[in-house]
Amino acid sequence: MGKIILTGDRPTGRLHLGHFVGSLRRRVELQNSGLFDKVFIMIADAQALTDNADNPEKIRQNIIEVALDYLACGIDPTKSTIFIQSQVAELCELAFYYMNLVTVSRLQRNPTVKTEIQMRNFETSIPVGFFTYPISQASDITAFRATTVPAGEDQQPMIEQAREIVRRFNGIYGDTLVEPEILLPDNAACMRLPGTDGKAKMSKSLGNCIYLSDSPEEVRKRVMSMYTDPDHIRVEDPGKVEGNTVFTYLDAFCRPEHFAQYWPDYSSLDELKAHYMRGGLGDVKVKKFLYAILEELLTPIRERRKEWEKDIPAVFEILKRGSEAARAVAANTLADVRSAMRINYFDDAELIAEQSRKFQG
Repeated sequence: MGKIILTGDRPTGRLHLGHFVGSLRRRVELQNSGLFDKVFIMIADAQALTDNADNPEKIRQNIIEVALDYLACGIDPTKSTIFIQSQVAELCELAFYYMNLVTVSRLQRNPTVKTEIQMRNFETSIPVGFFTYPISQASDITAFRATTVPAGEDQQPMIEQAREIVRRFNGIYGDTLVEPEILLPDNAACMRLPGTDGKAKMSKSLGNCIYLSDSPEEVRKRVMSMYTDPDHIRVEDPGKVEGNTVFTYLDAFCRPEHFAQYWPDYSSLDELKAHYMRGGLGDVKVKKFLYAILEELLTPIRERRKEWEKDIPAVFEILKRGSEAARAVAANTLADVRSAMRINYFDDAELIAEQSRKFQG
């Protein structure tokens, strides 16, 4: 069996730098690496509806935003299958069968589910669809026999739960499903990029994002208002780099060649950090350096997005073809699952013959 990737995003808004460093940049690298036989990238609209059921138009409008961000970042529809989750009905049926393999208490112990419930104030009234999110995700992964799931560290509990479901299914019904592995970012700073306000995670709902499609003016505004060291009041004061959002972003995006290009006074990020920590370096200069680096990254993404925006019907055609291809793959997996569970009644000639003998004496 070949190596297969499944990954994706919820279409609740445009994608931001957190998505880019957490998985999107890596997806493009993996897509172009030649190491994987298939790459499936899902726009998870059905999952997004689990906590946006009262606002489906939000999801509907953001399908195209996410697709444009994918294409702008370098996801190639000739190398990767981009599809819409709700257009692959087989995923719902797989999730329904997997629900019998997971207890309520196990879902309640999932750290990612607990965090998301608290973030959305669902403690007293949890939508069932949202609560069973890990089961739906297991369905998505296993439907495409994914061996690899590129994701941030916050998704580790979800992938582990998918692995548990696979092991339990295979233990009961026979070796049918593939157990996936998570592929974490190789840069520690990219595992959980904080928001511009210093909060633990960049989040659309918190309004602390830099979007991949933001204008240069919007990016500059976000960078210049970034949380730094609150005790670094004067330029001559020693500053802290730990917990300093600007330096966390530099850890994620800065490369040695950026110094020669944008700030030749320094030869490395370590040298820059050392100056900041001993004092004598202001936050504004560091933020301007970060802005230059981010603009170098975002300018080509922004330009490619504008080109795709000129032909939206072509983008929808890519999504349609990708969804059709994804559904064909998921249907094959579902057929194997039904066969393993012995609920493929009309395809089971042995069952039909056995029942015929039984009732004909």
